[in-house]
Amino acid sequence: MSGPGFSHELRQRQTQSLVLAPQLRHSLKILQVAALDLRSVIQEELQSNPTLEELPMEGESLDKPATDSATDRDSDSSGNSTADNASDATAPADHSDAKREELDFSKDKEFDILGKLDEDWRDHMASVGGAQPYTSEDAERRQHFFDSLVTEQSLQERLMQQAELTELAAPALEAMRHLVGSLDDRGFLIQTPSDVALQTGLPLDAVQHALQILKTFDPAGIGAKDLADCLLAQLAAKGRGSSLASRMIRDHFELLTRRRIPELARKLAVDADDVQLAIEEIGKLDPAPGRRFAEDNNRVVVPDVTVEREGDDWKINLNSDYIPRLRLSSTYRDLIAKGTLSKDERAYLREKMRAGKFLIDSIDQRQRTIERITREIINAQKEFFEHGVSQLKPLTMTQIADVVGVHETTVSRAIANKYIRTPHGVFDFKYFFTPGYQAQSGSSVSNTSVKEMIADLINMEDKAGPLSDQELVVKLQDKGITIARRTVAKYREELGLLPSNLRRDYK
Repeated sequence: MSGPGFSHELRQRQTQSLVLAPQLRHSLKILQVAALDLRSVIQEELQSNPTLEELPMEGESLDKPATDSATDRDSDSSGNSTADNASDATAPADHSDAKREELDFSKDKEFDILGKLDEDWRDHMASVGGAQPYTSEDAERRQHFFDSLVTEQSLQERLMQQAELTELAAPALEAMRHLVGSLDDRGFLIQTPSDVALQTGLPLDAVQHALQILKTFDPAGIGAKDLADCLLAQLAAKGRGSSLASRMIRDHFELLTRRRIPELARKLAVDADDVQLAIEEIGKLDPAPGRRFAEDNNRVVVPDVTVEREGDDWKINLNSDYIPRLRLSSTYRDLIAKGTLSKDERAYLREKMRAGKFLIDSIDQRQRTIERITREIINAQKEFFEHGVSQLKPLTMTQIADVVGVHETTVSRAIANKYIRTPHGVFDFKYFFTPGYQAQSGSSVSNTSVKEMIADLINMEDKAGPLSDQELVVKLQDKGITIARRTVAKYREELGLLPSNLRRDYK
């Protein structure tokens, strides 16, 4: 009986696939980044492309005559940029047509730029002796710079420093490392000791011992299994383990979360005032002690666009403060025109100049696209700019894409990570794209406006008798908006508002 046979054969198959050229990928990257980050992207290109030059900012003097600025890019208030086409930079009249053709980068030419800019530039500089030696002093300065960087201590580092000071046996110390690594951002342990023992192969008693030690570390409440355990640990650390607050958490946590003060007073046989004082004590505890060590990811928001009232119209100002003004170097154009370079050197410079012109064109196109999208957002959300958030209309990216004449994904990329300054504050561009509801009057209302209405209704309610979600539904129906109760509850939670039973004021 023979075994299964194996064979090799060649087959030809034709398939279709979408492959983004390096230029297109780079153009999309420029379109996506915010104004504050675009400068870093452009600086990378300046370092890798010797034919690109950065012009001084507005008001600064130029070292070269203005006639050298063949491809200056000056942005106006609407974001449209003027850049002289590199094809205008023709060679002197005494050179041949073939040499002038080498400088022709007009748009009807194919710009098939190959990648590996950094590698090519390094090779080119090495061939002409332009590389600078990297000395031991440079290495020391670089190391000193990195050693001087200050970073805040993480929760894991703080806990392991305390663990190193304890006399833990090797298995318990190993278990401690796994426990510390299993903490969530609140500082809670998301795995049970038995799970850790099974995953690591460590003895269960070593894991349990390590957990007991972990719960004694600072900050108090670390290593808790849930919120109640965390609060109890903090009270115990303060010597309040037998207090009324601890009893409430330990024996009647559900009633506590629902703020049932009369029931708590009755079950604990104390006055309502004592319960209220205990609740105030619990309110001073930290429900997530680990978050104080979380990395601060807040970043400075610089609006990419500012919209201001100008008479009966709206003026759009694109932020160009962080976008360097670029031109192609006349020095390298002259080198190509003189005809003294080798074939490889000429091809290298031609490729870099094509890449440089494409970068300038991509920046101009980015600004024009953002300006057009902003203009259409103003047209679609005119009531918002006039009166505020309550007048925000439902809007989709497809609607804007159809008017602007681009694909929906282009709109998505153009507004990504970008902010717009309006008379009503600074908003993410995506804020203006929201689904909505049809009011009884026939007008459309965005879900953002509905959330604003819910927040206003709750702010104006009687705190002794707060509105339930169903009562909010009725109030919204009076305003001509039909919405389900569960949707009201969802929006209320997104607004960070408590349910009615927890909003009630018993005083």
